[in-house]
Amino acid sequence: MAPDPWLSMYESTCHTAQEVAEKIQERNRCQRNGESATKLNVSIRSLLQNLKEKTERLKDLLLHSVSTRQITQLEGDRRQNLVDDLLTRHRHLQASFKNEGTEPDVIRSSLMAGGVRQGVVNPWLVEEPEETRGLGFHEIQQQQQRIIEEIIDDITNLVENTDNKLRNQTKRVMTVDRKSSSCDCEHDWMR
Repeated sequence: MAPDPWLSMYESTCHTAQEVAEKIQERNRCQRNGESATKLNVSIRSLLQNLKEKTERLKDLLLHSVSTRQITQLEGDRRQNLVDDLLTRHRHLQASFKNEGTEPDVIRSSLMAGGVRQGVVNPWLVEEPEETRGLGFHEIQQQQQRIIEEIIDDITNLVENTDNKLRNQTKRVMTVDRKSSSCDCEHDWMR
């Protein structure tokens, strides 16, 4: 029996994801040592694009296999979970690549282990976002308060706009209703 091309492509895609993770780790090591990582960045970008294309191809092949009933629904579901894992892995790799700094130990270890694990994450190992890096507790609290106030202002504006539109439509309905009832009266009078 011939090997399943989907499984072969899946293995190749997993290998590409592993290669991306290793290159990101190597790039981060170069950056920590003060070395240039330009060639690695180019290679990582290319591999990430390749990973995305392979994952999309896997999705297409899976859809075709399920729709033509070449595989069972159960196998289709299993493969869909594998594709979903690859998509999640791609997002993590993309985020890790864009990080440009040292990569969080949690992401590195999960990617190098061959998958993203669900469960408890040690908050001390997760790298702080750039927006809050270097800010104290009080400054972060003020920043969050500003964001909350902006959201509330936006919601208030939307409610006011909706309220104005509702009033205008109500006036139009009342005008049409009034004109309609006056037309009915004139029509009844002429009978």
